[in-house]
Amino acid sequence: MATIYQVSDLAGVSLATVSRVLNKNARVSDKTRDKVLAAMEELGYRPNSIAQSLASNRSNSVGILVSELDGPIYGQMMAGIESELRTAGKHAIITTGYSEEEKEKDGIEFLLSRNCDALILHAEAVSDEYLIELSKGKVPIYLVSRYVKELKDNCISIDNRLGGYLATKIVLDQGHKDIAYISGRLNKPDTTNRLIGHKKALAEENIEFDEQLSFVGDYSETGGMAGLKYFIDNKLNFSALVCANDEMASGAMKYAREHGFNLPEDLSIVGFDNVSFANYLYPKLTTIDNPTNEMGKMAAKLVLKTVYKQKNIKTHNIFEPKVIMRKSVIIHKG
Repeated sequence: MATIYQVSDLAGVSLATVSRVLNKNARVSDKTRDKVLAAMEELGYRPNSIAQSLASNRSNSVGILVSELDGPIYGQMMAGIESELRTAGKHAIITTGYSEEEKEKDGIEFLLSRNCDALILHAEAVSDEYLIELSKGKVPIYLVSRYVKELKDNCISIDNRLGGYLATKIVLDQGHKDIAYISGRLNKPDTTNRLIGHKKALAEENIEFDEQLSFVGDYSETGGMAGLKYFIDNKLNFSALVCANDEMASGAMKYAREHGFNLPEDLSIVGFDNVSFANYLYPKLTTIDNPTNEMGKMAAKLVLKTVYKQKNIKTHNIFEPKVIMRKSVIIHKG
């Protein structure tokens, strides 16, 4: 196996110059870099990442925990994180927590065992206390889509209360008063905050929150179908439906059409997230933009700035949700 010394000798440069080329240091001329790279190719030299890690006390890898590997939200988030890290010459190690406390803890322990320089966590089930204690360890942690006051400088989140408020305000502004709501599982901070926003919007219009017009879904298409079925089976009166994510909204739309509803004439529907398929549903789905790709990029930038000490990186911690008006909501004429 070729060594860095052989590369140095063949290229006719110092060991320090070879090291600068390996570390993508800008203080190397193109001509010198080409000589070193040509020598490496001729010798079949491959950098020993383990040795580099021991020498620099850095693995140049960042651990990522997400709830699932499928689904548009998690895909966009991971893509944002990975693209920023890859551009900076860092790599991502990814595992899942499935929104279950023990699996999230197991995933975090796995990432710590891989000598990651930092962890970016989309953790929904572990407690704030666990995360605060974890942050006291040697490996810095950063949270995406979650706000913990004690870790606020390392949190990248969206204002979910405002998002929930805006989603319901859309249909209120169109004259709807009888509004059904499908939430996600109530053990998730995102879910509870969106529900708080929904209730606030109702209260501003002096509309009492009706538990019968609320259904706990599971953020899946089938959850949206089950929610609308529940409202219909119980013969509840409503002209608008607000869903805590776009997948449940799409399921509700499917169930509505299968049961004779004309959309949006018979039922206005609002989602949350603005995933890619929302613009291709029929009717096109009015929703709240949840910029998970940009949030993922921002989490990676925060790591690059604070852990790897890269300069000229601007970061911010809170993203504001935005209304995306399409065709699934109309004025209520009843």
